[in-house]
Amino acid sequence: MKPLHQIIKRPLITEKSSSLAESGPVVLFEVALGSNKIEIKQAVEKAFSVKVTNVNTVLIAGKKKRVGRTFGQRSNFKKAYVTLAEGSKIDFFGV
Repeated sequence: MKPLHQIIKRPLITEKSSSLAESGPVVLFEVALGSNKIEIKQAVEKAFSVKVTNVNTVLIAGKKKRVGRTFGQRSNFKKAYVTLAEGSKIDFFGV
């Protein structure tokens, strides 16, 4: 298995992720493009000491951007929707 920091890049803190966390125990992460669901599940369980029941992944295409006359494109990334077991919770802000 790859090191944890190579699989989980960062948590995604957005309005959508906040509403998902309130409605059910779902947390969003940006993960490595080459990682699979099993690696993501093992990495989250090991890093945060929680029980994961389900992992869904989505490939997000990078947006085309323009700065002046030059065109570019943001990088593609993979998003993971991690469903936690009942009673499990990840608190990123320590509140």
